[in-house]
Amino acid sequence: MLNALTVKVEMDGDVAWVTIDNPPVNATSQSVRQGLVDSVAEVQGARVAILRCRGKTFIAGGDMSEFDAPPVEPHLPDVIRMIEDSPVPFIALMHGNVLGGGFEVAMGCAWRIAAPGTGFGLPEVNVGLIPGAGGTQRLPRLIGMEAAIDIACKGRVVKADEMLKLGGIDRVAKDPEAAVREFITALPARPGSVSRRSVPAFEPELLEESKATLLKNAKGQKSPLENLKALTWALEPFETGQPKERARFVELKAAPESRALRHVFFAERAVAKPEAIKGAVPRELSSIAVVGGGLMGAGISAAALAAGLSVTLIERDSAAAQNAHDRVADLLRAAVQRDKMSNQGMDSALEAFRAVDDYAVASDADLAIEAVFEDLDVKRDVFARLAEVMDSNAILATNTSYIDPQDIFDGIANPERCIGLHFFSPAHIMKLLEIVKMPRTSPEVLATGFALGKRLRKVGVLSGICDGFIGNRMLTAYRREADYLLADGATPSQVDAAMRGFGMSMGPYEVQDLTGLQIAWANRKRNAASRDRNERYVTIADQLCEMGRLGQREGKGWYRYEPGNRKPQRDPDVEALIESCSAEQGITRRTFTDDEITGRLLAVLANEGARIVEEGIAERAADVDMVQIHGYGFPRWRGGPMHYAKEIGWDVSRKVMNLVAEESPGSWILAREKAPV
Repeated sequence: MLNALTVKVEMDGDVAWVTIDNPPVNATSQSVRQGLVDSVAEVQGARVAILRCRGKTFIAGGDMSEFDAPPVEPHLPDVIRMIEDSPVPFIALMHGNVLGGGFEVAMGCAWRIAAPGTGFGLPEVNVGLIPGAGGTQRLPRLIGMEAAIDIACKGRVVKADEMLKLGGIDRVAKDPEAAVREFITALPARPGSVSRRSVPAFEPELLEESKATLLKNAKGQKSPLENLKALTWALEPFETGQPKERARFVELKAAPESRALRHVFFAERAVAKPEAIKGAVPRELSSIAVVGGGLMGAGISAAALAAGLSVTLIERDSAAAQNAHDRVADLLRAAVQRDKMSNQGMDSALEAFRAVDDYAVASDADLAIEAVFEDLDVKRDVFARLAEVMDSNAILATNTSYIDPQDIFDGIANPERCIGLHFFSPAHIMKLLEIVKMPRTSPEVLATGFALGKRLRKVGVLSGICDGFIGNRMLTAYRREADYLLADGATPSQVDAAMRGFGMSMGPYEVQDLTGLQIAWANRKRNAASRDRNERYVTIADQLCEMGRLGQREGKGWYRYEPGNRKPQRDPDVEALIESCSAEQGITRRTFTDDEITGRLLAVLANEGARIVEEGIAERAADVDMVQIHGYGFPRWRGGPMHYAKEIGWDVSRKVMNLVAEESPGSWILAREKAPV
């Protein structure tokens, strides 16, 4: 058999079984494409050919490792056209996920039969692309324009039952192989090829309304609109639209947006396997304890319950425990309302949850996570109590944002079991989990932290110890430069607008008002004694805190807020305070363009990230990017601050950083000349 390693043809009477076996996800690599070409020739003479895949899934996409290389024949559009035009009809027998090129191949088959729960999608939009093998041209013809927009432009994965209702597949069967054998005993008349069909009629305003919605939600990302434009080409003959799609796919593949999103795709997988856990086997976890039932502790508890863990939440007294229980229950109910959890799942989670005021109840927990106020003495007391009741090998984790975990765990027996698990608020939603390694943390415990993060559907990133770890250390530098911009002439609204224009979901001052100014204020006061006296220090944020302007919850921070309305309103009092501070420091205020603002803030992020890599706090530059994307709203389609600096040129970023440093002498430490990897 030709290409037997990836595609194999077996004859069963007049039925040809074509099997793809290309682990792990049967991607459409060159060997698979060539194998399919060979199989089309080999099945001629059969009555019908059945295309299936070994392993856990049907074809789940293309081989992105090939995307940076010149295209190699056979090209997927040609392969699919050969399947579609084959005198012997093909049946796609599908399970797992049918994504990207896999969905395109399936649409080239005459019939499609799927196992229950099979997912269908065109996720190319998530890597800055449009489909390149006819996906945008066949899909509207198969299921209509409205559903095609939902799938291609938004990256939505549709399950088999819904796809059946849309008309995209012919049958859903618990035993697909038995179903296909029954189906071929009385093979119906072959339907017309999808590429030869017309797009069903749709409401004339659909395209304009979809464009407006996509433009609003894309926040600068171009690929959703590129997909919409490509779908409109399906209104032309296939022979006209498909070459347009292919040509645009090739162009977008070389564009910055796709390069950035592919960088993120590979980086997310790389950060999950740091050298520090190589060869380590994670422990099995079934039950955890969470100390502290505030917003953070409740969020951690809800995330763990949703992942199937048993959770004991410990509070200081019975009233606080009841409030914490109610808070967690509310989060689970909200998950049901958002279709993130079923009612049955919520009931099961609540059965596995208890909130108590007695540390002894946590004695059988495999792991304990502290999520109390950011105070060293309070945290030390928590772990002293946990150590008294828990097994001496049970894992102890602190959720501290800034405090050195070594100080928190000082004196705790068996320090190899101690770790930092820094969640981000709201912990049941935010995807980032900084996993903080201390000098004596064991590889097994670190591996368990990463396994827990994966179970909670979070992106775990390894961090060493420094003030703020990776994310908050960079946030401190980012905010400091933003404050310098304020003192020198900008306003909070201008800085925020510039960063939103770059693609950030929120600007730095909007974020501070949302999360509250008090935590950063406490950290500044904690570091006041050790701050370099040569460093420029802007007091505006401190003065706002002293005035009780702590953010949205107080109705005022950097902005003012109307009751019941979270929309920031510019506040003349704040802007007058900023101007007064500038005058007191003898600063002549000047204007900044939006490009100057974004350039300076991005250069500071890249410089601090480079220093973090140089110091070994982060293992690689990609780790810094993942922290910023999943914890701080950096636009995914920009690839993270390190990738972005590389994209525009490290020399360009460094030149801006040098200017920033020159304007505030003694305030910045510059990274080495060599760009981090």
